[in-house]
Amino acid sequence: MKLREYRSGDLREIADLFYQTVHTVNARDYTPEQLDAWADGNPDLEAWDASFQAHETLVAEEDGKIVGFGDLDRSGYLDRLYVHREHQGRGIASLLCSRLEELSEGDVVTVHASVTAKPFFEKRGYRTVKEQQVNRKGILLTNFVMEKRK
Repeated sequence: MKLREYRSGDLREIADLFYQTVHTVNARDYTPEQLDAWADGNPDLEAWDASFQAHETLVAEEDGKIVGFGDLDRSGYLDRLYVHREHQGRGIASLLCSRLEELSEGDVVTVHASVTAKPFFEKRGYRTVKEQQVNRKGILLTNFVMEKRK
């Protein structure tokens, strides 16, 4: 497996990975209605590409297939971190997260962690700042604002 910088040509594969991961991995912590609000299968690809281009965005690739991705903005906000549903538990998220943390220019990295991802970030030394309810298409989803000092 290798990490590399994001390319616009990755977008469709990333969007599919995102949808499949949310609807399988996160299904143990969120209702089907919440999963559909979070990932409806029709992301604004143009907006996602612009966001990925503006951020430090890394892709984990194995045998020519994207197995994970993550991105961090200039303020140190870890926006997205997803690993393919069939590649969970192999250290891919840890590798992506470590590299993104290294790329952060500030003293603090912040993330809005899902219920599912919260234990992962806690093990990495992130602490919960607050629990919050995020409105997605009229549906409330619980997540946690977490931060880690470098």
